[in-house]
Amino acid sequence: MDKKIIAPSLLAADFANLQRDIEMVNHSEADWHHIDIMDGVFVPNISLGMPVLKAIAAHATKTLDVHLMIVDPDRYIKTFAELGANNLIVHYETCPHLHRTLQAIKAEGMAAGVALNPHTNIKLLEDTINDIDLVCVMSVNPGFGGQTFIENTYEKIKALKELINRKSAHTLIEIDGGVTTENAKQLIDAGADILVAGSFIFKSDNPTKTIKELKKIVG
Repeated sequence: MDKKIIAPSLLAADFANLQRDIEMVNHSEADWHHIDIMDGVFVPNISLGMPVLKAIAAHATKTLDVHLMIVDPDRYIKTFAELGANNLIVHYETCPHLHRTLQAIKAEGMAAGVALNPHTNIKLLEDTINDIDLVCVMSVNPGFGGQTFIENTYEKIKALKELINRKSAHTLIEIDGGVTTENAKQLIDAGADILVAGSFIFKSDNPTKTIKELKKIVG
């Protein structure tokens, strides 16, 4: 994939003006909406739930990249498909039967993603990489926006890219956490395809301009 994707994370949007921020992303050069669903169990925070995702889907005109930071995600696969998710990302750490989960996501017509916490080794995807449409590498500890980027991420991307190439897989690499204009090019050069940025976009003076700058860097 030549075209690199910018996915603003709505976790950092102004929840009191969510429609405004969704429309901003719609009309910007961004490619996807990234939506974090947290349960307060797997991660120490609670975020958007089903009714809010339904409202987002009603206004969003771009791909809905839904990231489940929840325990037992299998219970809700069908529900998220019905709510309009295009990509459904589950955490490796919450899926004892990962292959079955991936097949269930694809059966509902969604792209299947797997997220890895900073301490989770990419070697654990050796047996399933050909069934995964995208791997979301967490470059911060999941749960809260605005955290500091973990420098080991670059090596992790390179190792993941090597695994993808070795297995002749078509898996995309997504980076989530601490993405800025300072590290965007280095992440792409290491092998990333998709950059998720939250606070860096929504807390900037001009989010549309910030998205444009990111897009220009990644090409």
